[in-house]
Amino acid sequence: MTTAAEKISPAKIWFLAARPKTLPAGLVPALCGGALAYAENVFHLPSFLAAVFGAVMIQIGANYANDLFDHLKRTDTAERIGPTRATQAGWVTPKQMALATAVVSTLATLAGIYLVYRGGWPIVIIGLASIACGILYTAGPLALGYIGVADLFVLIFFGPVALAGTFYVQALTVTWPIIAAGFAFGMISTAILTVNNLRDIETDRKGGKKSLAVIFGRMFARMEYVVMLVGAVVVAIVPAITERKPFLFLTILYLPMAIGPIKTVFTSTDGERLNNTLAATGRLLLVYGFLFSLGWML
Repeated sequence: MTTAAEKISPAKIWFLAARPKTLPAGLVPALCGGALAYAENVFHLPSFLAAVFGAVMIQIGANYANDLFDHLKRTDTAERIGPTRATQAGWVTPKQMALATAVVSTLATLAGIYLVYRGGWPIVIIGLASIACGILYTAGPLALGYIGVADLFVLIFFGPVALAGTFYVQALTVTWPIIAAGFAFGMISTAILTVNNLRDIETDRKGGKKSLAVIFGRMFARMEYVVMLVGAVVVAIVPAITERKPFLFLTILYLPMAIGPIKTVFTSTDGERLNNTLAATGRLLLVYGFLFSLGWML
């Protein structure tokens, strides 16, 4: 480790490397899957806890892998304006980050073993695909984050896979309205990714990382951000109608909180302001998740 690392405790280094501002993307849909199961009288505590733990471990593992492989591919450099990356900063070695990625992925797998026992082969497919996509986001010659398809995978895996998957391991069945509702959570998680890509657009371009922001430009990414946030409310209309749950329209109440982040996305290229907007978008997901869960239970 470098001299700078000596001023930071190991626990804080690994905490920062986990990128806590992004963790609502994995945590919220899993928590809401539990809330929906409770509302439908199929809540199963061990399965719920295992699903939440597994979801968070998969995301942390993906963040660790991203930290490692962006460094190895020289996408993360001293010019980067986002939060400090542990490997690039010399806080940990590539070998240490690789080991941490393996440990966290193993913990996710241990949770998955119980969920497979509970839910069967569908959980094997979901679990392996989730871990693989998390690592392949930046690893390999066709890394998802480097070829413009990361947004699609975030939309799916942090959306219907996370929400419906958590519900399924408790109820051992799932309905199409719940699967459809999951896209709302995936959309807000995609908005989190969009802010990240906007912030890093210049360094990503130099490093050959072709995010949608790099491919189509800032205005496309800004419009994507708005569409994802507003679309989450539109998606909630589906179960509001098909499941006769009018209180899901409560999700509209999160939109006023989105005005400030939207303004920043459209007017700023400052790294620090966009970092704050990324965190604010994570909070929007928390608020949306609470309102959606409340609306489903009422």
